[in-house]
Amino acid sequence: MKSVKIILVASLLLLVFNFCTQDAEIDKQEPQIDLTIEGAFPQNCDTLYFGESFKLKMLFSDNVELGSFSIDVHHNFDHHSHSTEVSQCDFLPEKDPVNPFSLIDDYKIENGLQKYETDELITIPSGNENGPFDDGDYHFFVRLTDKEGWSVRKGLSIKIFHR
Repeated sequence: MKSVKIILVASLLLLVFNFCTQDAEIDKQEPQIDLTIEGAFPQNCDTLYFGESFKLKMLFSDNVELGSFSIDVHHNFDHHSHSTEVSQCDFLPEKDPVNPFSLIDDYKIENGLQKYETDELITIPSGNENGPFDDGDYHFFVRLTDKEGWSVRKGLSIKIFHR
């Protein structure tokens, strides 16, 4: 009986040790932002309009699980560059901002998804208490983060005008 207990305890310890030393699968892959899907919007060099809404349409994917995404729209009147796109857009002449538009929004993605197609309605106001927003060159950034914390960003050059 004593030898059965020793074998049982040794087996249990070996089993526990085996579970502790096995490498857990680690997510080492960043998520992906796909703008090649039909109807993807906005694209690099697209034009948006103040006082109007548009549907943000992109396909997000991850090998394990998606987490969240955010958008950041800010002026590019000085033609600074952090676009992730290969194609270059035509810029308007440089200018100083007077009342530039800015938007930063965060969005949660439903738990457990490896693919998610955005369908967010985004409204760009015409102005604020300081008057109409400045027309011109803007950057449209999307940052996608997976559950593990890996992130990727897509930087698009766009224009925003008043009609």
